Amino acid sequence: RQHLIFAAKRNIGIKLLIHNNRVYGLTTGQFTPTSPKGFPGKSTPRGSVEEPLNPIELMLASRATFVARAYSAKLDHLKELVKRAVLHKGFAIIDILQPCVSFFDTYKYYNARVYDLQEVGHDYTNWNSALLRAREWNYSNSEEVKKIPIGVFYEKESPTYEEAILKGRELRNQEVPRIKEILEKQV
Repeated sequence: RQHLIFAAKRNIGIKLLIHNNRVYGLTTGQFTPTSPKGFPGKSTPRGSVEEPLNPIELMLASRATFVARAYSAKLDHLKELVKRAVLHKGFAIIDILQPCVSFFDTYKYYNARVYDLQEVGHDYTNWNSALLRAREWNYSNSEEVKKIPIGVFYEKESPTYEEAILKGRELRNQEVPRIKEILEKQV
């Protein structure tokens, strides 16, 4: 967990695609950090007692420079988000909502609620606006939830960790000293 947060915070050039079906299907239906409270899985037959984690909110709080959510049933939209994430300089994350037809089939739920942030004029350069949009859905499966936003929540151009460390220095053309030379100077 902390590696994810530090990768986002430091803007390290990692592209992370979360295949989020909100259930551990390979272990026959165990609850996950994004499963809704009350989810009855193999490890929680009476329902999970935990509130779900909102990965979009977590990544925004970690100051990730590219944060998006996609839905696997909207393949063209997903494809465009992946392209955009790959082209983004630094850390990029896409939370991909993917129903698990065996243990947690959410197709109807998502189909009735997802909407594209960019189609409603969301300003993805505004961090506060991104956080408000992230909080529109708390990963519950409540019938009270009317809309689930997908698309780019936040995007910011920022120096990567490597750029910040190097501060414009180029290492490729520098001669690397031999270990023997370094030791001779120290001994």
